[in-house]
Amino acid sequence: MTLPEDVEERFEGWTTGDTTKDAVLADAGRAQTAVTYSVTQGDSESPALRFYQSGTALAGSQDWVKGIVDAGLTYSGSVRYFAPEISVFDKKSAGVSYCADESKAYNKNRETNKVDKTPATDDSYVLYSTRLEKNDEGVWQTTKLESERGNKKCVQ
Repeated sequence: MTLPEDVEERFEGWTTGDTTKDAVLADAGRAQTAVTYSVTQGDSESPALRFYQSGTALAGSQDWVKGIVDAGLTYSGSVRYFAPEISVFDKKSAGVSYCADESKAYNKNRETNKVDKTPATDDSYVLYSTRLEKNDEGVWQTTKLESERGNKKCVQ
């Protein structure tokens, strides 16, 4: 998944030194990138989404992407993902929560390429809580995804 030149994602602190946890974190990050990629491609049915997500996470992400695309928008700017916390429940399931700083990410009109540089607010910071399950191909797919804008844990 290659993002456009004007879109950047930074994952800070996303390695632990533990092989299993690092694999879970890597795929959790890729699931997030798959959403960004799908928005920038204008495709809510992107194979990238289906590869890294399933269940209610996939359905929710597809709806999210479709809403943005239907509004004639895409993204521009930078998102920083930080403070990941991981729990490995067993060989096939884990949970990851993390924060996103979207204060330098903006909506961009697909037709005009005009970027809407809105000022940052507490809602620019998002806490994500996810559940991942390892599929038969060895991919840690995000199966459940919840987000909370303005969560105090993430507001900088």
